[in-house]
Amino acid sequence: MESKRQLKYAKLIQKELGDIFQKEAKHLVGLTLVTITRVMMSPDLGLAKAYLSFLLQNPKAQFDAINENKKEIRHALAKRIGKSVRVIPELAFFSDESATYAQHMDKVISDLHIPPAPVEEEEEDY
Repeated sequence: MESKRQLKYAKLIQKELGDIFQKEAKHLVGLTLVTITRVMMSPDLGLAKAYLSFLLQNPKAQFDAINENKKEIRHALAKRIGKSVRVIPELAFFSDESATYAQHMDKVISDLHIPPAPVEEEEEDY
């Protein structure tokens, strides 16, 4: 379980990374909407694992561009949170597949053929 301090830093980094992808890193993601779904901090606050979700059919190119430019993204993060934290954490990006999995499960469930239950007659108590 994460400590309160880890959770506080994770929320701060999630918010700031979201702003960075929305405003400063447009050249990396283009028109793709990038959502930071979750950030997990290491116990020493030296590593931030950020899970990214993309609103696009094939986000591999954008994900690769983000991974190649981690240094630039970390520098932008340092400008934003440098005064409030001691160490700017290393960034590790992971693709969040939960939305794709949810879509798949919805399709599987909707394709199921479930026969209607037999109608039972109510018993009357006299």
